[in-house]
Amino acid sequence: MSDPEFLVDLAQIDFSRSIADLDEIRKFNPQRFEMEQLTAVVYANAEDFSCVGYKDVSDTEFWARGHTPGLPLMPGVVILESIAQLCSFVTQKYDLLGADIVGFGGLEDVRFRDSVLPGDRLIVMCRMRKVRRGRMIRCDFQGVVKDKIVVEGVLKGVPIPVAAVREFMANRQT
Repeated sequence: MSDPEFLVDLAQIDFSRSIADLDEIRKFNPQRFEMEQLTAVVYANAEDFSCVGYKDVSDTEFWARGHTPGLPLMPGVVILESIAQLCSFVTQKYDLLGADIVGFGGLEDVRFRDSVLPGDRLIVMCRMRKVRRGRMIRCDFQGVVKDKIVVEGVLKGVPIPVAAVREFMANRQT
């Protein structure tokens, strides 16, 4: 069996040296508390806007107790959230979209190939396929556990009109 083709050559990545820990990730991503799904970012390339990060999955995750009791499988939607946060990080780090916040715009060609469990390190990677400043980004992505691709596909990110959302929320509450 041949090695899988990764978006980024993981053999060239030093996982012991992060370029962004949780505090640095928070400068670019708005998620907090249970919704923070990246442990660290270890690689970002300013030429092709590829990026690699990881999530160390523990048995204390908010979903671990109730998502299939006795068989705590990381929910696919949470895996995709980890990937979305990496795509958002690289988009914001290089100001590709020109947005305050990058929102989820859609998915294409997603395939889940294996499970992610507590104790696993989920390595997530992305590479920009298309950037339309002010409109949308499209990223190829992969999730890897123990040198095996567990998920892959294409993610779309869109700018969130923060001021308009805040105004809507304020008007809705009155």
